[in-house]
Amino acid sequence: MRLRFREKGPYVLDLPEGTPFRWNGEERRLERAKLALCRCGRSREKPFCDGSHKEAGFLAEKGELEVQ
Repeated sequence: MRLRFREKGPYVLDLPEGTPFRWNGEERRLERAKLALCRCGRSREKPFCDGSHKEAGFLAEKGELEVQ
């Protein structure tokens, strides 16, 4: 599993498309091979990123965490 910290953007979790997960008790499946999570705190779809960081002028460094 790999978690990327996008420069000036969200956390991006790389997982296989169709991976099941649970959010607030609701079963879901990833529609794409990555899941973007809010890092700026301004998303209207928390914990998911909706792109609000672009308008907010959010600043953060990039990075990567890999778990094997």
